[in-house]
Amino acid sequence: MGNTAVVVGGGIGGLAAAIGLRRIGWQVTVVERAPMLEDAGAGISLAANGLRALDELGVGEAVRDASRGQYSGGTRTPQGGWLARMDGLALEKAVGTPIMGIPRSTLHRLLRNSLPAEALLIGSEVGSVEQTGPGTVRVSCGDTVLDADLAVAADGIGSKVRSHLYPAHPGPVYSGSTVLRAITEKAVDLRTDFELTWGCGAEFGHIAFPDGRAEWHAVLNLPAGTRFVDPLAELRKRFHTWHSPIPALLDATRPAAVLHHDVNELRAPLPSYTVGRTALLGDAAHAMTPNLGQGACQALEDAVTLAAALATEPTVEAALARYDAERRPRSQAVARAARQAGRMGQQLSHPLAVALRNTAMRLTPSRAATRMILRHHTWVPPQLN
Repeated sequence: MGNTAVVVGGGIGGLAAAIGLRRIGWQVTVVERAPMLEDAGAGISLAANGLRALDELGVGEAVRDASRGQYSGGTRTPQGGWLARMDGLALEKAVGTPIMGIPRSTLHRLLRNSLPAEALLIGSEVGSVEQTGPGTVRVSCGDTVLDADLAVAADGIGSKVRSHLYPAHPGPVYSGSTVLRAITEKAVDLRTDFELTWGCGAEFGHIAFPDGRAEWHAVLNLPAGTRFVDPLAELRKRFHTWHSPIPALLDATRPAAVLHHDVNELRAPLPSYTVGRTALLGDAAHAMTPNLGQGACQALEDAVTLAAALATEPTVEAALARYDAERRPRSQAVARAARQAGRMGQQLSHPLAVALRNTAMRLTPSRAATRMILRHHTWVPPQLN
């Protein structure tokens, strides 16, 4: 019998970890508390680092086929003026691919379909993850008990496994922003592949998909827990004077399709991503604000790095030490950069600060802006085969 692992959580990071472990010959069980793995969510942007990770997992081509490259667009003011233009061709020349936009549900489905049905334990909530011996970890799910060589905690920003491993850690905190988002019900006439528009303490953006529909998101500086009786009507009121195609995107959306979540993050960094034979991965390890579009990409990097370490190191302990050494500095640096991007972007609310930021962006050469983006995109994955 080969090495065995239990992955707690069936989201993007958990499924990617399971695929990576199976590619190096491990037997894997993914435990997900939801009664079914729903292909839910809005849209997602995948940069070169995330796409390279997907290539190593064997699903990169399928993901690209279902995505739309972000070649045109950029950042605008509410009146429609451009602060910065996106040069997708320059990104593609530098790193081999533009940023790709894909519905989150499609990415989730492609990852799930790469695993056999017997690897998924659905509708079962993990009660505990305990080290029962030097080389054994026990995952208890109700009446089901799974003993394995490794546990991977990919159970999201509210990770119960992380809370058990680090009971003194403060856990996730509110970033100060809340986000509403949806995918349009029908195609929308868009002139660009991707846009962000920054006002005072507010942001509106869209990602175009291959079928002409689009994901849009609205980020607002509001107290935690703020909710609206009619979210779509509230957004129409707040953004009705903003430039096209913002009103059209809202008009093309069903009210029931709007998702609303507070933006939380792990502001206090973890001291390690591993404890004994348990590894933390994705948002459970380094939940970050979405301002750089790197959350899912960092989880995909985690998955490939963990599998590669386990494939090449002489012991599981050595592999976990390498995983922590490689992933913690990079992912925590990206999280800090995302937080700073939010503070200098959507979260700015004072008109003078916004005006200064806008002037600085207009004066920044496009090559310099591209270099700033590439800082996070140039990661090269270890090979799994």
